[in-house]
Amino acid sequence: MDHQLAAYLDTLYQEGRTHDGPLADRLLRLRNMTPAAAGFIALLIRTQRSRSVLEIGTSNGYSAIWFADAVRDTGGRLTTVETDKTRVESALRNLQRAGVAAQVEVVHGDGGDVLTHAPDASVDLVVLDAERPAYADYWPELRRVLTPHGVVAVDNAVSHRAQLTEFHGLLTQTQEFAVHLQEVGDGVLTAVRTR
Repeated sequence: MDHQLAAYLDTLYQEGRTHDGPLADRLLRLRNMTPAAAGFIALLIRTQRSRSVLEIGTSNGYSAIWFADAVRDTGGRLTTVETDKTRVESALRNLQRAGVAAQVEVVHGDGGDVLTHAPDASVDLVVLDAERPAYADYWPELRRVLTPHGVVAVDNAVSHRAQLTEFHGLLTQTQEFAVHLQEVGDGVLTAVRTR
């Protein structure tokens, strides 16, 4: 990542923290991923040479910029999904300003719907950073769309561990994924398809 992009990300992250600070209602917050978590997932994208990355939960595009920079290195593409129209517009502006818009498709819609319409074995890495109770419902489609050796990366796995108990159980019970909790940022639960 070049210095200019790193500086832009730092500014955007600080703006997000300033925005979220006084807001008691979590749904009004941007709830950006921490730089440590976003950087870790960007490293996974590069390490896996992911060409198709799906992020569910765009917010203002902060983490999408990290992932778009990574797929630029792999020759891939990021699809990021957000339900809130205002946040979609903000993400589009931020991705453009960061110079990575060409690597990204921002979808205004529901993550579950996007998964349902994705082709079988078409996604190398899925990032879940949305409403955690929905993840268990995503599970059948997540398994279907992941490529062999595909990765699922789930943010907030330490900070909101209790909300991920059911999803964590689904990841481990099939015994087709190697699962590990990375204690970076707010915690990133990672699962790599091994069978």
